[in-house]
Amino acid sequence: MKKDIHPDYHPVVFHDSASGYEFLTKSTMTSEETIKWSDGNTYPLIKIEISSASHPFFTGKKLFVDTAGRVEKFNKKYKRN
Repeated sequence: MKKDIHPDYHPVVFHDSASGYEFLTKSTMTSEETIKWSDGNTYPLIKIEISSASHPFFTGKKLFVDTAGRVEKFNKKYKRN
């Protein structure tokens, strides 16, 4: 096996901003933000919009998504002159 071709695989905390749910797992993602976990260690913090704690398929609840804001942002970015 070749050495030094794989990215660093380390523990990180993912934070679901919609529900406030946090979980510790391993990932290749990194972040400048950190969080102190319940085990006393500090881990990189990755913020995500949706996880199984807030996804409508897993919760059975409908979630309103602001699509108008997304359309306006798209039109502003790609507006023809």
